[in-house]
Amino acid sequence: MSQSGGGSHSLAFRVMRLCRPSFNVDPPLRLHPSDLFVGEDIFDDPLAAPSLPPLLSPATSSPSPDPNYRYRFLLHHSSDAMGLSALLVLPQSFGAIYLGETFCSYISINNSSTFEVRDVIIKAEIQTERQRILLLDTSKSPVETIRAGGRYDFIVEHDVKELGPHTLVCTALYNDGDGERKYLPQFFKFIVANPLSVRTKVLILFRVKWSVLSRYVDNLNVLFNSLGESECHVFIFDGDWKYETTFLEACIENHTKSNLFMDQVDFEPAQNYTSATLKGDGHHSERESLIRETFKPPILIRSGGGIYNYLYQLKSSADNSAQLKVEGSNVLGKLQITWRTNLGEPGRLQTQQILGTPTTKKEIELQVVEVPSIINLQRPFVLKLSLTNQIDREIGPFEVSLSDNGSYVERAVMINGLQSMVVPQVEALGSTELHLNLIATKTGIQRISGITVFDSKEMKSYEPLPDLEIFVNMD
Repeated sequence: MSQSGGGSHSLAFRVMRLCRPSFNVDPPLRLHPSDLFVGEDIFDDPLAAPSLPPLLSPATSSPSPDPNYRYRFLLHHSSDAMGLSALLVLPQSFGAIYLGETFCSYISINNSSTFEVRDVIIKAEIQTERQRILLLDTSKSPVETIRAGGRYDFIVEHDVKELGPHTLVCTALYNDGDGERKYLPQFFKFIVANPLSVRTKVLILFRVKWSVLSRYVDNLNVLFNSLGESECHVFIFDGDWKYETTFLEACIENHTKSNLFMDQVDFEPAQNYTSATLKGDGHHSERESLIRETFKPPILIRSGGGIYNYLYQLKSSADNSAQLKVEGSNVLGKLQITWRTNLGEPGRLQTQQILGTPTTKKEIELQVVEVPSIINLQRPFVLKLSLTNQIDREIGPFEVSLSDNGSYVERAVMINGLQSMVVPQVEALGSTELHLNLIATKTGIQRISGITVFDSKEMKSYEPLPDLEIFVNMD
């Protein structure tokens, strides 16, 4: 669709999109010459069938060139039934333009008057809802003349990076035959659509130590409710709490009207992760696997809703685990996707950052390191704790104590000795161990609650340690 300014002009723009041609399909129904003379059942007659080929040979032989194309409806080869001719058709309009493609256009400015025009300044630009992109500007070197009936041709290219309406604006400033300076604008509008959609799903494997699992039993419902709906979680009961392995599933769906051949669908992990692509075992020999790895065949995603799933394994770097906690980042990485259409038209997209489970940014983290296997009534025991500084500066000193929970119920477990323990300053991203002396006053399953850290310098308290359940034996 084009629009130009009012008034008569000697010049006019003509625009053709430069893209791969399409196959020319001849719509008329073609037939075999034998169908014109006999029916299908004549081949079942044992007497007539042998004499039929010589009778039809003149009609079925390839015709000589004829300007009237009298044989154009005849099937001379079995492939003629598809209707595909030997011709390719150049684009008749802008057609469908998709995000990630390169919009390439052949533009011709024609002089349709009977006199030449001089000093032609030509500009071409793409306008979107967000920006204007200049593609061509001849202000510094104007076209000197365009003769009567002549034209000036040029080609512009633009990598399509935005969805929605686009306008190709072509303008010309020139002197006509009377020496009058005229300005010609023309507009060519098109819509950019999304060629594919990417849906992701995150699977996270946790490792949980049996000895510390009991203190999270009451909080598991809170934990599960806090996890995202688009994520699945597997718990392996071994080791300490930590993110072990993350699996990312990416489902790519084709929204175009042509098949897409995926040359590359690579996952670029964030700096704290390493990534590996997981593929199904196709039972290929070692030699075939090596060839397929060297010459990777493209993966076909069919038109009109075809899908393909990719699976990636992500592992967090041990060296960056502390830094990851400090930043509180849940960015996993992004996908780089390249493809080609049926006739080799290339396309390229990059997804936004894919997010995993949000990590809460905390200044310190208090964890239980070891709980005695046997705890007796009225016998002191030591609870080993670890205090970790998760920021990039030194903090402290601290006081560790059992906070008052506001109830009048007597505690079953309390501190043995001084009611607060002083912990010196902790260096940036460092940790320190502390031993808390406790004593139990009741038997059975009891709960240690309210272990709190207080910053003596900044005069603030941190979240208490989650409740920990222990079993107290009779002495």
